[in-house]
Amino acid sequence: MAIPIYQAHGCQYEADTCRPLIRAARAGAVRHVSFARGHYPGRRLPRAALPGLKAVGFWDARCRQDWGLDWHRNEGIELTLVERGTLGFSVDDQEFTLQPGDLTFTHPWQQHRVGNPEVAAGRLHFLILDLGVRRPHQSWRWPAWIVLTPQDRRELTDILRHNDQPVWRATPDVLRCFRRVGAAVESDRGGSELSSLAVQLNELLLLILEMSRNRDLRLDRSLSSALRTVELFWADLQQNPDQMALEWTVRGMARRCGMGVTSFTDHSKQLTNVTPMQHLNQCRLAAAARALVDHPELTVTDVALGSGFASSQYFATLFRSRFGVTPRDFRASRQGPDRDGHPLPRA
Repeated sequence: MAIPIYQAHGCQYEADTCRPLIRAARAGAVRHVSFARGHYPGRRLPRAALPGLKAVGFWDARCRQDWGLDWHRNEGIELTLVERGTLGFSVDDQEFTLQPGDLTFTHPWQQHRVGNPEVAAGRLHFLILDLGVRRPHQSWRWPAWIVLTPQDRRELTDILRHNDQPVWRATPDVLRCFRRVGAAVESDRGGSELSSLAVQLNELLLLILEMSRNRDLRLDRSLSSALRTVELFWADLQQNPDQMALEWTVRGMARRCGMGVTSFTDHSKQLTNVTPMQHLNQCRLAAAARALVDHPELTVTDVALGSGFASSQYFATLFRSRFGVTPRDFRASRQGPDRDGHPLPRA
């Protein structure tokens, strides 16, 4: 399968093939739902359907991954939106930690990286649209199924081509539209949602145009006070193992943050993509994995109880599900002369 090539300043670049994502999806580490064509992963788009559309859909990672998409380039414009969780993102010499509701834009063949260096738990929506750019200064050629008026297309092209800010704060309408796009991709059966998908993608571009007309594209890093409170709660818990080992309940965590259970749960899921108790267990498992290696004098039961688990049996079940081995085998594999060559997994 031919991979698109870009030539500039005597150099040649190949489009990214997303191999780490492909391996993770095949291994069941991440849920990947997409339509794609060419070298991109996903269900194949019919040859004549939505020409120029290279990939559209989302991935859903329930825990921190051991992979990321290192520096790469795509032949088209790429739009991504973080619905839940956080994500490291770099473009050229700029680095960001994306928060829920952050929208990214990269130009055709612009170098960027997803993960810092690994991908955190979260749901990421994405769209890659080939505009026929293979050399510098070529004009953007929008596919015929993009039905914005010529004036709107010219305005959107001018804004996207000449704006050098890669991360924007999405409006609620843009977020909702990305969700509808993802739902259309997921529910499609034999092309049943392709018309709906075309409509949703046109609406998405129109919403982005309307958002950008405000000319206020500076990234707003401020979070709502409630979301920030929950974020700081989890950060403080991970930095204090003794606190993490307490007998937490969702009600107790919500009370610590000064909010109700429903509000705390919603904000927590927005940040971590899982329920509060699931995230607490992930944090405890990561702490236990470090303790197994750093404190060989402790028994597995000591580590389990010291990390906040009620029993060593429950701990062993969760640990094996998370890391694929028993706590005892995990400890044995990290000991010996090559111990430094095996970084500990993180939650």
